[in-house]
Amino acid sequence: MSSWIYMGVVVSYVLAMLGIGYWCMRRTRSVGDFFLGGRTLGPWMSAFAYGTTYFSAVLFIGYAGKLGWGFGIHTMWIVLGNTLIGTILAWKLLAGRTRDMTVRLNAITMPEFLCARYGHKPLQVVAALVVFIFLVPYSASVLMGLSYLFEMTLHISYESALYFLTALTAVYLVMGGYFAVAVSDFIRGIIEFVGVMIMVYLLAHRPEIGGFVQATGKLLSNPSFAPGLGSVKALGAGSWLAVSVPGWLTLLSLVLITSFGPWALPQMVQKFYSIRSRDDVNRAMVIAGVFALFMAFGAYYSGALTHLYYGAKLPPELMSPKGPIWDKIMPHFITTSGLPAVLIMVIVLMVFSASMSSLSSLVLVSSSAIAIDLYGAFVNRHANSKRTMVLLRVMCAVFVGCSLYIALKRPVFIVNLMIMSWSTLAGVFLAPYLYGLFWRRTSLAGVYAGIAAGLASAFTLFPRWGQDGVPLAGAITMFLPLLVVPLVSLLSRPLPQPLIDAAFGGGPAPQKPGVAAAKP
Repeated sequence: MSSWIYMGVVVSYVLAMLGIGYWCMRRTRSVGDFFLGGRTLGPWMSAFAYGTTYFSAVLFIGYAGKLGWGFGIHTMWIVLGNTLIGTILAWKLLAGRTRDMTVRLNAITMPEFLCARYGHKPLQVVAALVVFIFLVPYSASVLMGLSYLFEMTLHISYESALYFLTALTAVYLVMGGYFAVAVSDFIRGIIEFVGVMIMVYLLAHRPEIGGFVQATGKLLSNPSFAPGLGSVKALGAGSWLAVSVPGWLTLLSLVLITSFGPWALPQMVQKFYSIRSRDDVNRAMVIAGVFALFMAFGAYYSGALTHLYYGAKLPPELMSPKGPIWDKIMPHFITTSGLPAVLIMVIVLMVFSASMSSLSSLVLVSSSAIAIDLYGAFVNRHANSKRTMVLLRVMCAVFVGCSLYIALKRPVFIVNLMIMSWSTLAGVFLAPYLYGLFWRRTSLAGVYAGIAAGLASAFTLFPRWGQDGVPLAGAITMFLPLLVVPLVSLLSRPLPQPLIDAAFGGGPAPQKPGVAAAKP
């Protein structure tokens, strides 16, 4: 199958997605419709939207390649964490309560929720800036992963692929908003589910691999197929932060970041806001859990199989003077393993679908940080919904442009780029969001202390520990605020009772987020 036929299939797929965007644009009449689909999505659409946002090209290209080569079959611990913690437990504990509380507080974004829950407008501004700034590199990492795949399968340049993908994302989102994303996510989810099963089955049954049973046995029995598990990295040499990190601790950090991190990522929590009713939560939890299990397993197991395909050493075309080119391992594995061309096309569409879903959610949530949260912190967005809608659409295009700029610079390793983004966002939002949902005694001073601890940890540890220390630094950044927030909350003044009643029930919800102000 020639690259022209590949392109024809991709263009046909793109036109179908744009058609969905145009159809949804005709049904999008308000900010709530554009950002949450009017809170009318059923369990299937909500679950698929969650799953397709969770697993993008970064998983299939960056994570599967680098971690599959580094930890081999032991990446199944990440699969277990992503399924049980990142998906099933997240839906069980957070979804229903989040939907109910955001309805009571009249909030549709994470910054609006924090503002209304804790009664302080500056908190909305701080949260909005964090969302926009730290989702840009995450979005860039998704663009990079997909562009590398296009470069090696469609034989178009990395830069051309980037321009094509950013233009598509901007046009698609500006038209239809979240409703378009949710409808197309359902279609893309089916493609991803089928594609990942075909991919892992065919890769596992290559002659040099021998099938699931033989492959798993070989991966478990040969320690050289998990070189990163037994290694020890010295981080931050020469400073008081110096530490030696064994490979198992790096793997554990990755499990924690990729499993607990999504609990507080704004683009993931958005799926809880938009579900139709609390009755749909349990059904969505089961659907999302099954989807997560198959997607995560397919990606990481395929990554582990690279050892059985390449042996103990990567080929020269995957090496640079600085070491392995991690982001090209999976595209090279897929395109050189002798798979039929039509099946390679299915895999390309699968990764393309996953990436477009994640990218769409990232752009939508990030644009809302400016159009809804920063703008809404100073102007009543409900008074001029049309102006907010226009600003949302403009900011979608601006955010895509910022992501494109970073992706064109080709920062080192999309895995590290994503982990730094995820863990910093989780470090800022996880503690305020979790304690805000479950603990009435959480104080405003505790929230600000938690945010400061998360940001201080990120800006201190990431530069000092370098690339090898990114996973451990990310885990510390994410979990440190969970200790700081309750400690400072118990030592500081509690929130006014009307704010607590508005959030948990028993009192009127504020008409505009943050009207009942509290002082830190």
